[in-house]
Amino acid sequence: MLGLSLSELVTRLITLVIALTFHEFSHAWTANAFGDDTPRANGRLTLNPLAHLDPIGSLMLILVGFGWAKPVPIDPYNLNRRSPSAVLWVSLAGPFSNFILAMLAAIPLRFNLIAGQTTLENFLLEFMWINLVLALFNLIPLYPLDGEKIASYAFPPALGAFFDTIRPYSTFILIAVFFVLPYLGVDVFGTVINPVLVRLSGLLLGSNFY
Repeated sequence: MLGLSLSELVTRLITLVIALTFHEFSHAWTANAFGDDTPRANGRLTLNPLAHLDPIGSLMLILVGFGWAKPVPIDPYNLNRRSPSAVLWVSLAGPFSNFILAMLAAIPLRFNLIAGQTTLENFLLEFMWINLVLALFNLIPLYPLDGEKIASYAFPPALGAFFDTIRPYSTFILIAVFFVLPYLGVDVFGTVINPVLVRLSGLLLGSNFY
């Protein structure tokens, strides 16, 4: 697929199963911890990948390195009764889980625990990189990504109202940014996100790789 070697395909498949499953489970677990049993009632409070993976989003992760899973249903009313910031924490839980997975993958690389094991080293590097991409991608403040809910809570009301206004067009904006503009030679995602990815990777891996 698009020039992927067998090892790269296997790495992305394994990453897909682990990263997206933990991402959505983290949303479900956090919502449940705040008293909303909607994820449990919909069978999402589980680490079974089949409950979380979305066919199109999974294919996108394999082909281009980022993707998505089925959103975890929540009831904001149940959450807000417990805490006005509950929706914020539920939204942050998914990207945060991917940052944690990236950190765990980086530990044996940073401390030379797998020196000479090239295949495992390459797997962990790809695993770390894709989890960082997923975390940052989901922080984009556009519906249906987690960043939209985070922005609505954290940003000033006027800016939150702006995101509400563009919400019906968010899917088209994402398509334009990730598919149309790169075709025209404008890589917004790469220009904005790649420096952050490089910086985070450097912090996680230290001088062993940079």
